[in-house]
Amino acid sequence: MSYANYPGMLFSETTGWTEVDRSHHDRRWYLSHLVMPLSILPPALYAYAEMTHPGAIFPLSVPAMSGLQLFVSGAIFYVAQLIMVSYMAMLIQRMAMARDHDPGYDGAYALASIAPMPLWLASLAMLVPSLSFNVAIGIIALLASIALIRHGVRPLLHIADDKIAHYVSNMVTMAAIAAWIVLMIMAAMILSIFFGVASAL
Repeated sequence: MSYANYPGMLFSETTGWTEVDRSHHDRRWYLSHLVMPLSILPPALYAYAEMTHPGAIFPLSVPAMSGLQLFVSGAIFYVAQLIMVSYMAMLIQRMAMARDHDPGYDGAYALASIAPMPLWLASLAMLVPSLSFNVAIGIIALLASIALIRHGVRPLLHIADDKIAHYVSNMVTMAAIAAWIVLMIMAAMILSIFFGVASAL
């Protein structure tokens, strides 16, 4: 996919999306070229923020996390993101199948990979030590992800019927928001367990 067409994908069902659909990339391509590289950004930028301006964006942990703790927490969150994209692809396919339309797993994975791109890129805001700035960028990124879902359902899942496309886009949007919230909660729980065990040793 061409990143030059990416802004147009937020507002159109054809600009950029047609190129993505015609590329016929499978899930392995999206995993290696999109999901794995971009999923590194949030944990890497979080570690940067904690080391360079601790407490400016996130509540200051006392004692401050060590480099090893930041690495382990980042690795956990990185793997969780990879799992979540695959899970979202499965949900997208099943939601379409519930309306008697099977888009195939590769098409569903393509949508699940492209939709979170604004959220991944929004982590670059952590270079700026400002909570309000990061919150604002996060909200914009969330709205952009929702726009990508709504414009990507029809071209990537090949849904011609307006009602089915509208239903699937609504359900995918709600499921995506819920899934990423659950991801954050699960990652936080795993980290709290890890830090509890580490402090006890």
